[in-house]
Amino acid sequence: MYCTAICPYCVRAERLLLQKQVSVQKIRVDLEPEQLEIMMQRSGRRTVPQIFIDETHVGGCDDLYALEQRGELDALLEDH
Repeated sequence: MYCTAICPYCVRAERLLLQKQVSVQKIRVDLEPEQLEIMMQRSGRRTVPQIFIDETHVGGCDDLYALEQRGELDALLEDH
């Protein structure tokens, strides 16, 4: 998950993933500016968080919660 220290959406997304007992690898674009370029290339987006499950781009916090509400997040996590 690409994130920054002060992003409430990053905290919210991480909280959901931790509730699902998923280990979260955080890539802090505020500490590693070169990672911002990589994030934008991989996701096509400029905002954080940008969440990847393995190589699958989930999107941001709202996208993650939408998957959860549709009942699709668990299956995606199991596949990876």
